[in-house]
Amino acid sequence: MTGQNPLITTLQELNYRRTASALSLWKGEHPAIEPYRLYENYEDFLKLQTLEKIDRVSNSSARTRLKHAFIDHYLQQILMPHETEMQTWMRGGVAIINDQRVYFKDIIHWCQQSSTHADRKELQKETGPLCKFFKPFALNYWSILLDLIQGQLDYSSYIDYCSEKKGIDYGQYFTFFQDLLRKTDTLYFQAMQVWTKRQFKLPLDSLNRFDAINLLGLGEFDTMLPRDALDRSKQFFNIWKIDLTKVKGLFLDIQRTDKKSTQAMSFLLRVPGEIHIVINPSGGWVDLETLWHELGHGLSAAFTSPRLSIVDRELSTSFSLSESFAFLLQNASMSTLFLHRHLQLSLDQAQELHRYKMLKDLAVFRRYAAKFIAEYRMFDEGSLSDGNPYAELMARHTGFYHQPESHLFDLVPEFYCLDYLLGWMGEAVMETHLHNSFGADWIFQPAASDMLKQWWHQGNQFDIAGFFKRNRLGTLSADLLVKRWKETLSDFA
Repeated sequence: MTGQNPLITTLQELNYRRTASALSLWKGEHPAIEPYRLYENYEDFLKLQTLEKIDRVSNSSARTRLKHAFIDHYLQQILMPHETEMQTWMRGGVAIINDQRVYFKDIIHWCQQSSTHADRKELQKETGPLCKFFKPFALNYWSILLDLIQGQLDYSSYIDYCSEKKGIDYGQYFTFFQDLLRKTDTLYFQAMQVWTKRQFKLPLDSLNRFDAINLLGLGEFDTMLPRDALDRSKQFFNIWKIDLTKVKGLFLDIQRTDKKSTQAMSFLLRVPGEIHIVINPSGGWVDLETLWHELGHGLSAAFTSPRLSIVDRELSTSFSLSESFAFLLQNASMSTLFLHRHLQLSLDQAQELHRYKMLKDLAVFRRYAAKFIAEYRMFDEGSLSDGNPYAELMARHTGFYHQPESHLFDLVPEFYCLDYLLGWMGEAVMETHLHNSFGADWIFQPAASDMLKQWWHQGNQFDIAGFFKRNRLGTLSADLLVKRWKETLSDFA
């Protein structure tokens, strides 16, 4: 199969149009192609008869990727008017906190930067009615999507559809993460109670999700952050023989503007030819973590071999491997060694910040695991309209109150939480391999970056399990993550 196959080139062009439009909107710019015009002149291609041509592709892996790339666009063209209607209403959604207007899209940034516990309690009261107002739009979107998947596309369920697309046994992981949450309960709750009482002078069970956003932003440590931390961290990559200003196809947009989205994002328009990383820094440690996380996505794409087929470069259906690279760089940037040696924090400061970063990681991992379990149950039982099971599960496993009415706005399509979870497990295995191969200071060893580049060179031709097998990294498991958390947090006080 070559890049001249019209099926492949058409899907590649549709992916480019969609991603370029999203990039422009993310940057607060007017897109060259309005979203409602993305599929003009592609109406004949986006018919179910195209699936018959895809079914004749001989390579099973390529066939699956082409099928789901097509389905993505087929569904989007139908759902776009409903999604646009929902997003239009939500863009105007605003909470009034002490005469300050907090828009729905800015809630995370606001919680991290300029809120008090009292303000966050008020935000909870304000957003409840907003979520109830927006709920019919979200339910309508999901109802249409599920009807398309089970009706026109003949899948038995949404879980079955996602399972075929990503090659994952979701039921197996549903049980796995229930068990993992139980195993880390005591470690997590003992440490988190200490943190919340110290930071808020309040017990964990009196706090809500917005308090968690504030806490996990690590804002209390921002006074330690060197003023030039982002620039200095970018210069670090010279040790890896990577000049970020000269990586072909990599474009960094990390200047603060009011136009850009407050959420960071990587946009892979062409792999490896055109990769954009967009960040709107707010001035804290979260900026450093975010930059390095997105660089994990961006560099792994930029160093992908251009000799691979378009399918193996651009049409992946699972993103766990890319998340592994993202978490690997993100966690390296907050390691004690990097904080002390490169950013020149004192050793005591670096160790303290790293410990809280580890507790943050455990908290975020448990949140993803709880979300996955809630979402799996939601679709398995067909109970999308009831947010109470979600709220109960999230409170049970994170300790922070979650609003039942917000469940549909915390729902990420295709169980992406599991991509994060598997990616994080993969990161721990990769980091241990690099540590064992090049020493505790592997991040400062050019030879380690050579190994990373060899990994990145392989692109998306393997899913995470296949990648581990190909590179003899062992089995994907959570054991190394749990070991890391126990070593760091068992005596948390």
